[in-house]
Amino acid sequence: MTLFDLILIAISLSMDAFAVSICKGLSVHKVSFAHAMTCGLWFGGFQFLMPTLGFFLGDRFAVVLTNFGPWVAFVLLAIIGVNMVREDEQLDDDYSAKAMLPLAIATSIDAFAVGVSFAAMQVNILPAAGLIGCITCLLSAIGVRVGALFGDKYRAPSERIGGIVLILIGLKTLLTGLGIL
Repeated sequence: MTLFDLILIAISLSMDAFAVSICKGLSVHKVSFAHAMTCGLWFGGFQFLMPTLGFFLGDRFAVVLTNFGPWVAFVLLAIIGVNMVREDEQLDDDYSAKAMLPLAIATSIDAFAVGVSFAAMQVNILPAAGLIGCITCLLSAIGVRVGALFGDKYRAPSERIGGIVLILIGLKTLLTGLGIL
């Protein structure tokens, strides 16, 4: 596997985290460096952790994760998305571990499967997972800033659209996991 291939995989894996980070950026009135780094570190950390776990534990848990992972991602993202759509003036500006953990898990489940395939291809996992985590961290931090830019002008409709996007990402994950897409 070439470095270019790995960069493309990393960018692909980070797109869900990037979209969720945009939604998180929409939720704050004044975005800070801490907001961007919180999303970056949570999402980047899990995008590093999940392929590493997939690499080392893949055969044992691949069947379970393949069967239930899409459902878990769908449920987590759908609940968060529905709450964003329903809330009128109350913004989801919670960047605590309680708020970030389900998002990080939901956006990184597909990275576990990548780790399983890396094991089959005998990829050196730590540099590969490190690159995936770093790219996800960077794109997630940028996503928070992008969301904040749009949120200043279009906060209410953006929050609803962000909720719908989360629901659609969850639905796409579920349909892909079920082999429909």
